[in-house]
Amino acid sequence: MVKQKLVSESEVVMTELVLPNDTNPLNNLMGGRLMHWMDIVAAIAAQKHSNRIVVTAAADSISFQHPIALGNVVTLKAQVTRSFNSSMEVFIEVWAEDIPANKKVKTHRAFFTFVAVDQNGRPIEVPSVKPSNPEEEELYAGALRRRQLRLVLAKRMSPNDAVELKSIFNFDEPDKTAKKDK
Repeated sequence: MVKQKLVSESEVVMTELVLPNDTNPLNNLMGGRLMHWMDIVAAIAAQKHSNRIVVTAAADSISFQHPIALGNVVTLKAQVTRSFNSSMEVFIEVWAEDIPANKKVKTHRAFFTFVAVDQNGRPIEVPSVKPSNPEEEELYAGALRRRQLRLVLAKRMSPNDAVELKSIFNFDEPDKTAKKDK
């Protein structure tokens, strides 16, 4: 198996058209439909990185910045930001384009986690990720903090063991800004 792959080797771009059955009563794309598309594009990126079947382990940090209207063309871009033993974090960005109006806007972003599995559904080792530009390096560096936060929130890691999070929040030092109860 390949021991390391470039982020660019996992990149996937998917395009969809917002049709009436994809919308809510306000004629905007339903969030659930968008998350479905995000899951698909992210799974393909994780499969490209691992050359394995993958399963969704987490979907988090989904930001809904702008609604996407009926008739818009939606472009989703996904890439693996970092891998761990059998898991991979995938970053997804979404743009909506109103072609007649010649307007394109970034509407959403998210991080999904996938686990590569063997033919029996058991986790299997994946290649490491090699970032090759400053944006990829920033996403790579932040992936460990996001992973630890996911694990702490899922109660699969003690906050005391989340070293990367401690460095951000200074858990070991008393909070001098907190007001004391009277």
